[in-house]
Amino acid sequence: MTFDVGHWCKRHLGSPIEDVLFTSGHLSHVFGVRLAEGREVIVKVRPNSPRLAACITVERALWRAGFPAPEPLTDLIVQDGLAVNAEAYVPGGSLAPRTDRVRRFAGLLARFVTLAPRPETVGTLGPDLPWTAWNHGLPGVWPAADDRDDDLNAAEHATPWLDETGALVRRRLDRFVRTPAGRRIVIGHGDWEAQNLRWDGDEPLVVHDWDSVIAAPEAVVVGLAASVWPCGMELRAATVPESAAFLDAYQRAAGRAWSADEIEASWAAGLWVYAFNTKKASLDGASWLAPDEAEQRLALAGA
Repeated sequence: MTFDVGHWCKRHLGSPIEDVLFTSGHLSHVFGVRLAEGREVIVKVRPNSPRLAACITVERALWRAGFPAPEPLTDLIVQDGLAVNAEAYVPGGSLAPRTDRVRRFAGLLARFVTLAPRPETVGTLGPDLPWTAWNHGLPGVWPAADDRDDDLNAAEHATPWLDETGALVRRRLDRFVRTPAGRRIVIGHGDWEAQNLRWDGDEPLVVHDWDSVIAAPEAVVVGLAASVWPCGMELRAATVPESAAFLDAYQRAAGRAWSADEIEASWAAGLWVYAFNTKKASLDGASWLAPDEAEQRLALAGA
């Protein structure tokens, strides 16, 4: 990816770059820079997608509401097929709060969902992110990954127990979204991993990765998070007890006890992201999810 970040900053932020603090990137290329005027900012560059403008709209709304989001400094600017925007740089922080980790991770997500604007007010948040896209319309169990070209449904990549797990989860969630609770859509964060959050003691400092904003039923948003929230603190996803604790903590923070159907749907959504990541890992000879845990989570999902 060729991109002149210095020229872009001078044109859209009104100042040349004094220093490049860091560069990083996986699906996006991220520049941390200090401008000559003194501000430290983040410039994000990635292929354009219809959903990105809405993600920035959500980020700005939550920042204005006092949520620990970076301040967006520009709208989305499309240049040569690349989508670029800038936000304030919020350095420092730790990957975990000092105490009550599950309660604080779940409580912060509840605050996110409560403060987020209504989905119909922000524009499209599609296409869905692959690890959240259980309801994709493509042939086969698995959607296309966004970080590799392999066809996850190809015969040479067959993993019968895992493929059946994915199919069962999709059927369970399809039943759920036909219910009133499943049709109530909220905005949340689709990649609620520890690596995307920073803490100052027990207080949240900043939430990163606003390209992963999603619109989905609340139970799906929370279920996805309940499976992945330790990632970054640990090189693993959540255990079954950790996922259960997250679901309980979220309901307490949100002030509403869920129905049995919502709880089961959350377990199904969590298993989807777990199984999708395992499917990709299986192509490299690795694994995240074991068959016995998949069975346990399927039972909890009513699938």
